Amino acid sequence: MPLSEHEQRMLEQMERALYAEDPKFATALEGSGLRTYTRRRVYQAVAGIVVGIALLMTGVIVPNVLWVSVVGFLVMLGCTVLVVTGWRKAPKPGEHPVSGMAGGSAHGRNRQRRSMMTRIEERWQRRRDEQGQ
Repeated sequence: MPLSEHEQRMLEQMERALYAEDPKFATALEGSGLRTYTRRRVYQAVAGIVVGIALLMTGVIVPNVLWVSVVGFLVMLGCTVLVVTGWRKAPKPGEHPVSGMAGGSAHGRNRQRRSMMTRIEERWQRRRDEQGQ
């Protein structure tokens, strides 16, 4: 459940106060748990890709066990998806984690999205006007 705008503002004020009061502590807390979890998940997925390759090769080498190759391919595919999504979600050091709590970045994206939609609507309206004349 997303936070209301008032709650987002309050959270941002508390974050700013924490940074102002103790920047070292705030930097230490900043997304380190999420970063570690994401990094571990990516490493596990890479290990899964290696296992998938082994299964795929085993299925190709051993006759009459084609299903092992299919399972190996599916393991590789699933782990590749985990690596890509995990890598994109991992916050950089010094960056706020993207979790819905940080309202500033999400609010900026919504504003950018709205302006893009406004531009598209304006273009559509212009084309309709040009065709009508």
